[in-house]
Amino acid sequence: MGKQLTDAGQIVSEPYFNIVRLVERLHRHFLDVLRTELRHLNIEDINAVQALLLYNIGENEVVIRDLKDRGYYHGSNVSYNIKKLTEFGYLDQERCSHDRRSVRLRLTDRGMRLCTAIRDLQGHLAHQLGADSGARADMEAAGQTMLKVERCWTDFMRYGREV
Repeated sequence: MGKQLTDAGQIVSEPYFNIVRLVERLHRHFLDVLRTELRHLNIEDINAVQALLLYNIGENEVVIRDLKDRGYYHGSNVSYNIKKLTEFGYLDQERCSHDRRSVRLRLTDRGMRLCTAIRDLQGHLAHQLGADSGARADMEAAGQTMLKVERCWTDFMRYGREV
């Protein structure tokens, strides 16, 4: 049988569960924000997940297999989205000269314009949040907490439950 929760574990469990639920809701809300911005920009050929993928690639040149490793893409149908983004002129694909199985991706000018628009949106939203005098400290504290949760989850995946 597993260990009983310690008093400290009981104290942290409710805020922890709230964070887990919030992470998922924030991701969905962020995709809603991107959908709204795509409509504002009159972009109808791609969806919010594809726009987020473009934004995450940004000015980088990445190999398809690295998209998940770098945290740029979390879905299961990456090849479909890459194909559509290439068809619609947001991405360029190029086979690597040293490994013909490997494909490098980079944004086209059209993709970079969208990436810049999303970056501008992010700046606008950050400015709105920054209007509160304590916002920076709150955001930094929230970020540190999220990093602790990420490390905890990574350790669990790597080492399992501690005995």
